[in-house]
Amino acid sequence: MTIDYLALGEELEPEEYVICEYRVKSDLDIETAGYRIAEEESTGTWTHPTTLSDDIFSKYGAKVVKAEGDMVTIGYPIVDFSGEIGGIPQILSIVAGNLFGLDSLKGVRLEELQLPRVVVERYPGPQFGIEGLRDVLDRPEKPLVGTIVKPKIGLPPKEFADYVYEAGRGGLTNSKDDETLVDQDFCPLEDRVNSVSETLDRLEEEGHLMIHAHNISTSAHEILEAADLALENGARQLMVDVLTVGFSGLQALAEDPSVDVPLHVHRAMHGALTRNPEHGISMAVISTLCRIAGGDALHIGTYGAGKMHADISHELRCKDILTQDMYGIKKMMPVSSGGLHPGVIFDLMEKSGNDVQIQAGGGVSGHPKGIRAGAKAMVQAVDAAYQGISAEEYAEDHEELRLALETWM
Repeated sequence: MTIDYLALGEELEPEEYVICEYRVKSDLDIETAGYRIAEEESTGTWTHPTTLSDDIFSKYGAKVVKAEGDMVTIGYPIVDFSGEIGGIPQILSIVAGNLFGLDSLKGVRLEELQLPRVVVERYPGPQFGIEGLRDVLDRPEKPLVGTIVKPKIGLPPKEFADYVYEAGRGGLTNSKDDETLVDQDFCPLEDRVNSVSETLDRLEEEGHLMIHAHNISTSAHEILEAADLALENGARQLMVDVLTVGFSGLQALAEDPSVDVPLHVHRAMHGALTRNPEHGISMAVISTLCRIAGGDALHIGTYGAGKMHADISHELRCKDILTQDMYGIKKMMPVSSGGLHPGVIFDLMEKSGNDVQIQAGGGVSGHPKGIRAGAKAMVQAVDAAYQGISAEEYAEDHEELRLALETWM
């Protein structure tokens, strides 16, 4: 019996394989390194099992179809992902499992994950997506403009809701909890949702539509209960820290018929997986999984405009993954957040386009005239960029924007 995971140059039928691209750092030549990954993640091990037959290998063995430079492309037969139980955890166990610990590899990074239709159709995909969020907010063309309530922890429910009201009066379409706030004693989820819901009702009565994403990140066996609590108190949007909760937690929310509001997905902890260019899992892969799992909006970065480490090419790739056709499932709203303020919006929108949700926390709350003025300045910056006008020119007759530019530029 000849077992050879190398199938260099073979054309794989995309509907019959899950196809992955890996960046590899190793003292081994790139073909051997790819062989080791395919072997470890499909039918092989460090010895030659007597139980591994030609039939098993031909049906279930992975194929290395390309190995050039530091990149390896591997196809995993679709049958490896079959069955009623497994889901996204099973996908990750195969394409991103033991390979990271292989002693023969100094570094390996999963860069791309291409899923066939038969896999994608098992998952809910976005319930609302870009168009649904625009419909909810009656905002058909311009970017969504939001804030994150600051400080991220510490405000009691009434003061928290007051922040949201001021942001709404300033014209923002969105606000959200931060990733560290869920149900702490100083701001219980039930009380916070109730107070914010009353505020959003008040804003709507005053003629302004706004939604707030409430963070319900918790244990897998409690997340639907947390969602029910939030919805019973009037939540218009829910938020999940997908990497700490798990993709299956997001999927459980998306598949539950009682969860009839958009799902905002935060990527807290992603840097542990994505930041090292030679090891880990790219944000592109995380974006793919969040979209099929049912998120409606996902943080992907600020295209170099904010405070977080960024590779603009990776963020543009994430945007493509969220907004390109994927077997008919809805498109997911890219979210930019992290160190944003009115002075960087023009450059950001040149890269993001109009299908983006722009979130500013400190860039709203840090305005010298307060939250409402900070919100107005953000709205003015977005309006200017939408019209192709520089923030500096638009600020000539918009005081809030002018003060923001003086403060941060």
